[in-house]
Amino acid sequence: MEQKEFAKHLRCNMTESENKLWRHLRAHRLNGEKFRRQQPIGPYVVDFVHFGARLIVEADGGQHNDSPHDEKRDAWLRGQGFKVMRFWNNEIMSNLDGVLATVLAAATESPLSPAPSPARGEG
Repeated sequence: MEQKEFAKHLRCNMTESENKLWRHLRAHRLNGEKFRRQQPIGPYVVDFVHFGARLIVEADGGQHNDSPHDEKRDAWLRGQGFKVMRFWNNEIMSNLDGVLATVLAAATESPLSPAPSPARGEG
């Protein structure tokens, strides 16, 4: 299945916890921060992404427990400049306010400014 078709399939078949989290992310209840769902990035499809904050949020079930595939995937995504956050499905279902507060804090963190470059006449 082509990656875009796979992402579309995932959007139509979200888990209960993904749907619950998406209802809040989609409604911009996090100070207007914009998220996309089931978004292809490189060879992967991520659950939720905020491109401006370079933040990926994953809703995971038990199949992700200590998964070597997830470790490889997260390392690749971090290499592309993304921060990856993972929340267990039961955490989303039982502590949504806590999950949203954690996501909001990560989405609104100020990225560090790059060091001045003497080669470009800075600093």
